[in-house]
Amino acid sequence: MLIGIIANITKENVISVVSSFIKELKRNNLEYLLTKSLVEEKDKIKIETDKDFLCDDKEIYEKCDLIISIGGDGTMLTTAYQAQFYEKPVLGLNIGKLGFLAEVDISQIDKIIKDIKNENYQVQERMVITGESVNYSVEKLYAINDIVIDKGGWPKMIEITVLVDGEHVATFSADGVIVATPIGSTGYALSTGGPVVSPSAGAITICPISPHSLTMRPLVLSSSQEIIIKADSLHSEIRISCDGQRVYHIPPPIEIKIVKSEKPLKLIHTSVTTYFQTLRNKLLWGIDVRSNNSDNKIK
Repeated sequence: MLIGIIANITKENVISVVSSFIKELKRNNLEYLLTKSLVEEKDKIKIETDKDFLCDDKEIYEKCDLIISIGGDGTMLTTAYQAQFYEKPVLGLNIGKLGFLAEVDISQIDKIIKDIKNENYQVQERMVITGESVNYSVEKLYAINDIVIDKGGWPKMIEITVLVDGEHVATFSADGVIVATPIGSTGYALSTGGPVVSPSAGAITICPISPHSLTMRPLVLSSSQEIIIKADSLHSEIRISCDGQRVYHIPPPIEIKIVKSEKPLKLIHTSVTTYFQTLRNKLLWGIDVRSNNSDNKIK
């Protein structure tokens, strides 16, 4: 088994974490490849490893059997975005703040490597959504969390129309709209009042952003349905962002067709934690902080 390591070089303690991880891989006789970015940042970063173990990120995705993303949720999203095209499974090691998607903490390195060595893990498929601009030339959109269509730098609301399978759903004024996967339901969509959706559910949620109506509520759809978002603005452009990382500015009116991608994201799930444990530990979901009842304590 060949393990690829992608790390966020902007994290303060990334060197010590990666060094410890490599040390444990060697101790367990596990082969690895390490991203060159960790040793090419103007000689400020030093990792003790042979040059034969260093390669470009593209090579890591091509050659390795699984990818370890070391950073936070943003690093995990970047890594997962690339890994989906190579159909390689990804495991996130969190050294950031929340770490909901990169759910494994650095204190669990020994357990993670033991699970990997003993193949005590599952590869779980998670939904990715894609978007295509109908009336303007822009590259195909891919999102693991969400596709957000909003007003951008315009101070006023924009007009949004939602169609599902060709049927008109609603036209409303708002700051924007979020189309989210189950993974993305605990991200930006959650702040708009959207539901928490189990990652194994075949659902896509549509969440208006600050709609100028009390009746516009989040909508849950089947992942088999085709969604079209039309947006118009008096401003010169409307912003589209994928996972908050790939941003496009398109002149209005725009029309974006969104569907479930044919290729899923592959995530590695070890015995370290479960999805609902992560919900309780990271988001305090279902925890009554006023109560000392043992049933409500984080487990």
